[in-house]
Amino acid sequence: MASLSSLTPPTVPVELYVTNREKLLSSLRHHLSQSSCPIHGFVFLQGGEEQNRYDTDHTELFRQESFFAYLFGVREPGFYGAIDIATGKSVLFAPRLPAEYAVWLGEIKPLSYFKERYMVSSVYYTDEITTVLHDEWQGSGKPLLFLLHGVNTDSDLFSKPAEFQGIDKFDTDLTTLHPVLTECRVTKSDLELSLIQFANDISSEAHVEVMRKVRVGMYEYQLESMFLHHTYMYGGCRHCSYTCICATGENSSVLHYGHAAAPNDRTLEDGDLALLDMGAEYNFYGSDITCSYPVNGKFSSDQALIYNAVLEAHNAVISTMKPGVSWVDMHKLAEKVILESLKRGSILVGNVDDMMVERLGAVFMPHGLGHLLGIDTHDPGGYPKGLERPKEPGLRSLRTARELQEGMVITVEPGCYFIDALLVPAMGSSNTTKFFNHEAVSRFKGFGGVRIESDVLVTDTGCKNMTKVPREILEIEAVMGGAPWPLDKASTGKG
Repeated sequence: MASLSSLTPPTVPVELYVTNREKLLSSLRHHLSQSSCPIHGFVFLQGGEEQNRYDTDHTELFRQESFFAYLFGVREPGFYGAIDIATGKSVLFAPRLPAEYAVWLGEIKPLSYFKERYMVSSVYYTDEITTVLHDEWQGSGKPLLFLLHGVNTDSDLFSKPAEFQGIDKFDTDLTTLHPVLTECRVTKSDLELSLIQFANDISSEAHVEVMRKVRVGMYEYQLESMFLHHTYMYGGCRHCSYTCICATGENSSVLHYGHAAAPNDRTLEDGDLALLDMGAEYNFYGSDITCSYPVNGKFSSDQALIYNAVLEAHNAVISTMKPGVSWVDMHKLAEKVILESLKRGSILVGNVDDMMVERLGAVFMPHGLGHLLGIDTHDPGGYPKGLERPKEPGLRSLRTARELQEGMVITVEPGCYFIDALLVPAMGSSNTTKFFNHEAVSRFKGFGGVRIESDVLVTDTGCKNMTKVPREILEIEAVMGGAPWPLDKASTGKG
């Protein structure tokens, strides 16, 4: 049987994590020097722990804590890691496993295995942390540990500083490491980009596979299942970057559909629009892709109107992106393009600049234009110290308000949704009711929404779209009708 994939999961170079550690060391030494602090101490992180399902003995599938994954690439639970700021030496501390581990869970690896696999200077057991770090310490007094403690501006949750028996024998710094390490993750190395590109490639291929096989009468979860199967079967992606959103019909206006209370379980009906937001994770690095299309394979005039409004916004942003460009300005550009399209389609009336002043764009696109992407779907660093979050509707949902930098990977995901909870108040407001063609808007009740999302790398002169899925209506309808992807000239009628 011919393979449904042209891709092979790439070997992950261990140098990736060496490079990440060197980047942190360079940034941290510079920060300490600028702050007139001595360049000594240890970066010290605690990796993730396995979690049981409530009070049962069922162990959930483990996924490493992201900062620890960034610096060490360790896939096993229960580890600690240290980096000597003065010498650059890296040390892993592995859990000392009981003998019965070998019976139930497999071979107990020697410490030399982890030293070679993760390219660190040395490996010890976690019950040796205090002794080893005291022996390595070159300064006077207690050894200094830089611990990870800081807020994630997407979740408002704090990272957990390392804890271990004997930590009272060390001095600790809880403020220095988090902002420096977070900023390291904002721009990506070539080695990181190769993994993000593969996650995009296999996810793009899976999206196309779903596009080919979707049929009226299926359940939404069958679309999710096809995507997960393809990315795991052909890409070795055991983890997804986030819970799949497989929204059809009116569900496609629910921005984070697919959760336990809305579990991708609706039956696809003729005339439905599908909004499929799904991205695979490969060796910690993720992707985040959204495709929108009619489940019957043919766009109606109204579906084409809304789809092309969003596509035009998506393309306008990507053609404008380059280093130094404000992400807030890109969000406003997407809003304006969508509002102009809705006006051309006689859904809105009046002056688009006046609509922008009244923040009408947020009624149709309440979420932010996009977010940083990397080891986390919403990678940290969106709001470094001193950068304020906008307060206006729509803009306050932005996960970053930064200027673009070369090496950032950021999602471009404009959308246009018909959400009663937003439309009804806006259409009844004295400030905004004049902009609506009320009769035309009523035609879109139950329509749902459209989102188009690509993962985009900021380059030195512009940007590169890492996502490779059909976007133009002609392309989508051709692929859903059985044409190959990428399209050849015969499929497009050109040549």
